[in-house]
Amino acid sequence: MRIENSFIPVEGVGETTERRLWGRGVTTWEAFDPGVDVAGVGTTTADRIESFIAEALTRLDDGDAAYFDREFPSGERWRLYENFREETCFFDIETTGLDERRDRVTTVSFHQGGETTTLVAGEDLTARRLREQFADASLLATFNGARFDIPFLETSFDVEIDTPHLDLMYPAKRIGLSGGLKPIEKELGIDRDRPDISGRDAVRLWREYERGDEEALETLVSYNREDTVNLRALADAVCEALDDEVFVAAPDGDGD
Repeated sequence: MRIENSFIPVEGVGETTERRLWGRGVTTWEAFDPGVDVAGVGTTTADRIESFIAEALTRLDDGDAAYFDREFPSGERWRLYENFREETCFFDIETTGLDERRDRVTTVSFHQGGETTTLVAGEDLTARRLREQFADASLLATFNGARFDIPFLETSFDVEIDTPHLDLMYPAKRIGLSGGLKPIEKELGIDRDRPDISGRDAVRLWREYERGDEEALETLVSYNREDTVNLRALADAVCEALDDEVFVAAPDGDGD
């Protein structure tokens, strides 16, 4: 599903009215006719839809993901993904614990445009490098990043991360996938090249590296990178499932 299929940002257009529009064949902005006979779309709402489309077309041409992030309900942020897939930065962090004010970030991996980069504490993991990694992204994607990864980075490095953010944990729950990243991957058939390790293992590997074990760091980095790369497969699968559920399965006619 693409942004151009969406009318839900418009004041007065909720999920039911949007589905009624789709049911009448108004599945894209281009197909909208202010004279369309749809329950819930009177003259005022039609005018709002036209104004939104005019503004949104310009914003989309400009690649302004932040505009759509502001305009869409937070639960519908997944609809931005198809348009900004190639400019999405998937990232994941490893830490020495769960307390962002006491514990340290050890590694951060980023996956964007088919390339994966890892920053390591004590080497190249700095505020400047973090800003550089996020600079070219239109959209960020994480799993549980709203509660963990982003607050941890902002606190640890005194950076502000304001790029639109798709936390995949929430759309995954919407299609019935709950729990941690690894169980969800297994349910979706997303493979891993390496055996799974726990968060506790990640801390242990970092401690071993601090004592001089370079292979421990290699293992930790490999694990962190695989988490990050698999986020793209997860985003593809979750957003495709939501597309089928929300848009493709939209009823004909005036059904809710």
